[in-house]
Amino acid sequence: MINHQFSPKTMYQGKYLLSTDADKLDVDLIHDFLSNQSYWAKGVSREKVLRSMQHSLCFGVYVIDPVRDRQVGFARVVTDFATFAYLADVFILDAHRGQGLGKWLVNCILAHPELQELRRWVLFTQDAHTLYTRFGFRQIDEPQNALYFRPAWKEAEQSLIRQE
Repeated sequence: MINHQFSPKTMYQGKYLLSTDADKLDVDLIHDFLSNQSYWAKGVSREKVLRSMQHSLCFGVYVIDPVRDRQVGFARVVTDFATFAYLADVFILDAHRGQGLGKWLVNCILAHPELQELRRWVLFTQDAHTLYTRFGFRQIDEPQNALYFRPAWKEAEQSLIRQE
């Protein structure tokens, strides 16, 4: 599915493991959460989720199980592995929140050996500022120096969502 030049990384914390092994990812679970439970990707198609994962470094959080580990969290990093990274689609399922898994996930992402030389990271969040600021993320000091582009079709789509 995903072909990066380096081998997958695995870390452990209690009954959980975190892995960058793309073959472990539960695409159906990830799509269901993003499409139905997230505020940022409501209604996103499975194909779009899969395509975004194929072009990202993905991190899965799993409950360790002797038969088959069960995925309970996810995040992906869109990066050139040299200068820049965008942290996206970070989530822990409700039943596993409150155990420090979100902090552990972000910490493992920022500690990943292939991401150590980056000059800049960005992310967008409406509700998790406290989580990210503990890792050094902060609001843009000079927003007048930052721009983003949203195609016209996206503006129309957002306008329809607001009307519902």
